[in-house]
Amino acid sequence: MESTQYTKLKDQLEAVAKHGVEVLPKEVIEAFERSIRELRESGMAKGLAVGTEAPDFTLRNQTGNGVTLSEEIAKGPVILTFYRGEWCPFCNLELKAYQRNLGSIHEAGAQLLAVSPLTPDHTLTVQEKNELSFHVLSDLGNQVAQKYLLKFKLPDYLHEIYRSLGFGLDGFNGDDSWELPVPATYLIDKQGIIRLASVDPDYKTRMEPGEVLNVLRSL
Repeated sequence: MESTQYTKLKDQLEAVAKHGVEVLPKEVIEAFERSIRELRESGMAKGLAVGTEAPDFTLRNQTGNGVTLSEEIAKGPVILTFYRGEWCPFCNLELKAYQRNLGSIHEAGAQLLAVSPLTPDHTLTVQEKNELSFHVLSDLGNQVAQKYLLKFKLPDYLHEIYRSLGFGLDGFNGDDSWELPVPATYLIDKQGIIRLASVDPDYKTRMEPGEVLNVLRSL
C-alpha cells in the first residue's frame, strides 16, 4: 500500500496484515497469532505504567554517537518508541509515520528516540532506508527494553519460520537469544515521568503519532 502523508498509520498496518494473510501459508499466520495470544496471556512484558519514572540509559545511535535519555529530557519531553527491527514491516511503517510528524514533535519542544535490539549496522540501515532524521538507537541484548519491562523471548516454534522469511534474529541482533521488545511508545515529561504508555503484544497494533502529539501538547 502506498504511504501518503494523509493515510492513517492504522490503515497502513491493516493493509500489511491483510497482505500477509493473503500471501503467507495458513500455518504461518496461525503460529504468529498463537505467539501473540501466548504473550498476552502470560502477563509478561507489560511495560512500565504511566506515572513511573523513566529509567535512564545511554545507547549508541545510527552514527555511533552516545545518546543519553536524561540529557534529551533536559531539552524537553521525549517520545520513546521501542520497535522490533528493520525486518518488521509494521515497525518500518510506524517509524515513517513518526518521521512525517517530526516537525510537529519538534515544534512542541519534544525529541524522538527509537530503540531496537538491532546491531549498529542494521540500525544505520533502518535510518537510511526510512530516511529518518531522528535518533535510532541500538539496544544490544535488549538491556534497556528489560528496564522498561518489554523484553520477551520469541517461542522456539517461530525460529524456523522467521528464518524462512529472512528474519533470523541472530543475524540482525548479533546474539542467539531470540529476544525482542514488545512494541511500545512512551511520552516522558521534563521531570522524567512517563505520561503516556502504549504497549501491545500484538505487533500489528501501534498508537497513532497524532494521538501522542495530542498528549504532548497538553503537557
